[in-house]
Amino acid sequence: MTRVSRRRFIRDGVAAFTVGFAAPAFLSDIARAQGVLSRNLVVVYLSGGNDALSTLVPYQDPFYFSRRPALAIPAGQVLQIGSDTGGTTLGFHPRLTGLHDIFNQGRLAIVQRTGYENSSRSHFQGTDIWGTANPASPSGSGWLGRYLDTLPLPVDALAGWSATQETPRALTASTVSVPSIPDAQAYSLSSPNSAAEALNERVAATRMASHVTTGQPHLSFVNGTLLGAFETLDRVALVNAYAPSVVYPTNGFGQALRTVAGSIAAGIGTRVYWVQLGGFDTHANQGNAGTGAYANLMGSFNDGLAAFYSDLQNQSLLNDTLVLQFSEFGRRINENGSGATAGTDHGAAGMMMAMGGGVRGGIFGTAASLNPDPANPALERNGTDVRHETDFRAIYAKVLDGWLGANSVAILGGDFRAGAPAII
Repeated sequence: MTRVSRRRFIRDGVAAFTVGFAAPAFLSDIARAQGVLSRNLVVVYLSGGNDALSTLVPYQDPFYFSRRPALAIPAGQVLQIGSDTGGTTLGFHPRLTGLHDIFNQGRLAIVQRTGYENSSRSHFQGTDIWGTANPASPSGSGWLGRYLDTLPLPVDALAGWSATQETPRALTASTVSVPSIPDAQAYSLSSPNSAAEALNERVAATRMASHVTTGQPHLSFVNGTLLGAFETLDRVALVNAYAPSVVYPTNGFGQALRTVAGSIAAGIGTRVYWVQLGGFDTHANQGNAGTGAYANLMGSFNDGLAAFYSDLQNQSLLNDTLVLQFSEFGRRINENGSGATAGTDHGAAGMMMAMGGGVRGGIFGTAASLNPDPANPALERNGTDVRHETDFRAIYAKVLDGWLGANSVAILGGDFRAGAPAII
C-alpha cells in the first residue's frame, strides 16, 4: 500500500473530493483553507535597482537605440515574447533563455511600469518603501512581517525564512521573529565542546529559556527567541539532506534557491522566503547582450530561477509555490556614457515578475514610449525616466488576497485591489 503524507492528502485528497463532488459547504471551506496553508511565497529581490529596459526590451521602439547607442540589445538577439496591449513589441534579454521557456509555458507573468508617485531614487529609502509598502512613512514594519503577525498563534518559528545575512525590512514584524539563514549547513548550535557535551548544553539552555518570566518583558523576549531558534535547528538540518532533481548553479543565488527548494520539499512549514541577488547598481560597464556586468547578472538570475522552477516541477511542488520578483527602482532611459564604460543611473518605474504553477502568464501593463519629448505622458523628469503605471502595492494586494489568503486592506493600510492585474 502506498503511503500518503498528511500534506499530500490535504492538498490532493480533500481538495479533490470537495471540488469534484457536491460536498457540504463546510468541507469546501476546509479544502480552500488547507489549500492556502500549503502555499508558500518566494520573494526574489534584485538589489541595486534593476534596469527593466534591459530585462524586457522594447526593441522596436524608434527611440530605444538612439537613447542607448552602446547599451541597446540588437533586435536579432532579443528573445521575442510578443506584444503588450498597447501594441509594443517586446523581448527578453538574450541570457534569459530559461525564463523565456517558462513564459512560453504560460507560467511567467510580467507587470510593466510598476512603482509609485514621486519615486525615491535612493537605494536605502527605495528599499524601505518597497519593504514597508508605505511611501509616505517607510520606517515601520514590513508588509510581509505584518502578514506573519496575522497568523494564528502560536506562530511557527520558521514561518518566515530570509536567505540573506540580515532580515530585510519587508520581513520585520511586531510579534514574529524571522531567522536569517543564508546557509542551512552552517545553521547549528556552536559549541567548543564535544558532541555529547554540546547536546547537554543545548538541553540546559532550552530549560533555562523555558522558564516563565513575569514582569520582565525583555527577558521574556530573549527566552522566546532562544526557544524559537532551538526549535528550528532540527528542521533546518533536514534541508541539508536534500537531493535536488536538477543541478543548481554553484553561486550564492543558485545555492540559496536550492536551500529554499529543500525546505519546501521537506515541508518544514515556512510560508514566506526571501532570496536576494545583488549587483544591479550598474552605473558603469553595464554591457549589452552577451558581455558586461548586466549580462552576467541576467545569467545568474536566469540560471538560478530556471533550476528552481524545474526542480519544483519535477517534484509536483510547483503548484504550491509563487515566486515574486522586484527591485527598488528602475533606471534612467539614457545611458550615462559611451562605449564599453556606459551604464545607467537611478530611475523611477521598473517591472515585476510572478512565476509558478498557479500563475496566469503573460504581459501585463503597457510599455512606455521612449520619445524624449517632455510632454510624453509615459515619462517623467523631462522625459528622462519611465513613469509608473501600476502601483506596486496592487501586486502585493493580489499576492496577499489571492495567494496567501490574507486581508490586503488591513495589512497594506489601504485598498489597492482595483489596480491589480490578474496574475494569479
